[in-house]
Amino acid sequence: MSTIFDTHAHYDDKAFDDDRDGIIASLPEMGVCAVVNASSDLDSARTGIMLAEKYPFIWAAVGIHPHEVHRALDNSEKVLRTLLANPRVVAVGEIGLDYHYDYSPRDLQLAWFERQLKLALELDKPVIIHDREAHEDTMRMLKKYRPRGVVHCFSGSVVMARDIVELGLYIGLGGAVTFKNARKPVEVAKMLPQDRLLLETDAPYMAPVPFRGTRCHSGMIENTAKFISEIRCVSVDNLLKTTCENACSLFGISL
Repeated sequence: MSTIFDTHAHYDDKAFDDDRDGIIASLPEMGVCAVVNASSDLDSARTGIMLAEKYPFIWAAVGIHPHEVHRALDNSEKVLRTLLANPRVVAVGEIGLDYHYDYSPRDLQLAWFERQLKLALELDKPVIIHDREAHEDTMRMLKKYRPRGVVHCFSGSVVMARDIVELGLYIGLGGAVTFKNARKPVEVAKMLPQDRLLLETDAPYMAPVPFRGTRCHSGMIENTAKFISEIRCVSVDNLLKTTCENACSLFGISL
């Protein structure tokens, strides 16, 4: 049974320009039953929707990434609303804060994060949250608006993870949990309640060991799942089944 649900990938990325259709078409053979393709800006959102309309196992998330909010225009929210109305769009994302690179001014990141959280609540859509070295402000926003959704590629502490779970949110773990220096993600993988865990790739980035440094795809989740299943002392099949059910519940998808 195919139970690999990749809750966060970027098949619109230029890394797939040479063989995008071939890679995507091969995913079901690897056990992939569903993928949520997250956008970074309006152009990638449109591409993600096109992929979701072409492949029945792909769904799209639409949002403006913190790296890209400095490019947002006066009519960007209006365009977001139009794109979010597409039935193949299941989430607002990815949105959030990134204080590692600061490609966009922090005040602008916060303004657009808040704007998109409000939009998600208005439209009753879950959110896909990006949080890099911005834990305090991210938690402040999540506690203020209390959206449904997932904090993807989670890099916070066990204490933060507990706070996120208490808010009713999910935590997404990907290839980074398999990295040699991944102390915090491993601790989080051990303690997360079974019904709050999601698996992801962030493809083409963050390929798990032993593929680290190569282009990632959704089929590699099996390696991440094996690693996490050993930490949690459960079978790989059980972990994949549970995380698939969790993803379907969050995004309102029936497989």
